[in-house]
Amino acid sequence: MIKEVKFIEVKSEIGAGTRGASLGVDSIKIAALDYGSNLFHRHETKEIKTENQLLFGSPGSPYAKRLKGIVSIYERISNEVAATLKTKAFPLVLAGDHSTAGGTIAGIRQAFPKQKLGVIWIDAHADLHSPYTTPTGNVHGMPLAASLAEDNMQNRINKPDKETVDLWTKLKKVGGVTPKITYKDLVFIALRDVEPEESYLLKKHKVKIFTTSEVKRNGVEKIARDALAHLSHCSLIYVSFDVDSMDSSISKGTGTPVRNGITEKEAGSLCVRLIQNEKVCCFEIAEVNPTLDKENLMAENTFEILQRVVSQLTT
Repeated sequence: MIKEVKFIEVKSEIGAGTRGASLGVDSIKIAALDYGSNLFHRHETKEIKTENQLLFGSPGSPYAKRLKGIVSIYERISNEVAATLKTKAFPLVLAGDHSTAGGTIAGIRQAFPKQKLGVIWIDAHADLHSPYTTPTGNVHGMPLAASLAEDNMQNRINKPDKETVDLWTKLKKVGGVTPKITYKDLVFIALRDVEPEESYLLKKHKVKIFTTSEVKRNGVEKIARDALAHLSHCSLIYVSFDVDSMDSSISKGTGTPVRNGITEKEAGSLCVRLIQNEKVCCFEIAEVNPTLDKENLMAENTFEILQRVVSQLTT
């Protein structure tokens, strides 16, 4: 498998509740330097303009903080991912907080509006909240809901104002396709921290979930094979790797660490195994936060995984 990899850097953190994820990309680059790697010099890189200046002002709606800025970032990411795919290159997205993954999904659909897209979400969290259900207002808990055009009005607990509703509608439409995926097109791996409003959707739509226990019991090879088989009806697959999928003993350098996650070795082997599938057209890493870490350990672990993924794509 020899593909032309293009790094797309999204140093945004306006969707998170904890500060520091915008430094994640550079911390991975520092890890590369510490390892003596020239990985980032071997491939083209495009940095997406962020809206992090909004952190110094009012967050706006309590039910979707800084949503206007996130709409702008989604549009920029979508355009860049779509342009990259149209040149036959492989977009490898290095993101801050996970909110912007919805923009990546939008870009894939913008490039291939008639193709069926599968999503493998390796994450401790479901990210299925909307402004109507969110307990925090942090949009990094909403990217899959935006991609699914899911409001979850059956479990509504919030009453967002008209501006927020209009911006949420605009966010769902970025890329020109809505919804971008269906629940049948979605697989979770290492999911373990889910709110009741999200559980309702997962059960209602019988979403495929591989738990940490299943990864450890059955092994990475079988989990990857079964995840890909579940998405066999899709012509394209996007893999999104949130570092909090790893156990909190490893993933201290992330905003929302959760116990009982997968190991770094399991995460790396899983990502490499998935990336071997020809349908996988885009890979993303999110939520490294060096301000919460010691000695840049999270970024070093993440760089080792990234290096394995790029090696698989380019050799």
